[in-house]
Amino acid sequence: MKSPRRTRADGERTREAILRAAVSLATVDGLEGLSIGNLAAALEMSKSGVYAHFDSKQDLQLATVDEAERVFDAEVTDAALAAAPGLARLVALCDAYFDHLLRRTFPGGCFFAGAILEMGTRPGPVKERVAAFQGRLTGLVRDSAAAAIERGELAPDEDPDALTLELNGLILAANAAFVLDGDERAVALARRVSHRRLGAGENDAVTATG
Repeated sequence: MKSPRRTRADGERTREAILRAAVSLATVDGLEGLSIGNLAAALEMSKSGVYAHFDSKQDLQLATVDEAERVFDAEVTDAALAAAPGLARLVALCDAYFDHLLRRTFPGGCFFAGAILEMGTRPGPVKERVAAFQGRLTGLVRDSAAAAIERGELAPDEDPDALTLELNGLILAANAAFVLDGDERAVALARRVSHRRLGAGENDAVTATG
């Protein structure tokens, strides 16, 4: 017989595998399109084996958002926070996001780009969780912009709110173009535009990892 500790570890690994598949499927089918049946088929598991890990569809959706946020933090946010506050952090965040796309972590591009549009009109805990993520990301961009202005790295009359909107729009446009066409040149163009907007030289670009 397996020990209770081994059983728990196996269960945790199974849940992690389910959530990884759920995030990938959600970038294609949406959070509302997630189903126990689709996940079971993708993982070659029984429906009962998948269902045992979640109390409801909403529970599955919330856990999927949490997993997507964990991946985003590991690939994008952490890279930004590793850079110095201000302009360097803004450049690092944009570059890490573009690398996240080029890495093709998920088949449907950025998880949150789709989730924001899908869940924006659906009140409830899932929308609130997605909105909390977006608020945290937007706050990081704005705080970095404000720090860059304070440090003299951007013009003193720069509006941090306007710059935040510009950069957010740029990365979302890059995601949309890349998902539609699969052409890496769209991401390369967005990277150049972000560097030019921030006054960063070509040597500041981070090489994309494939």
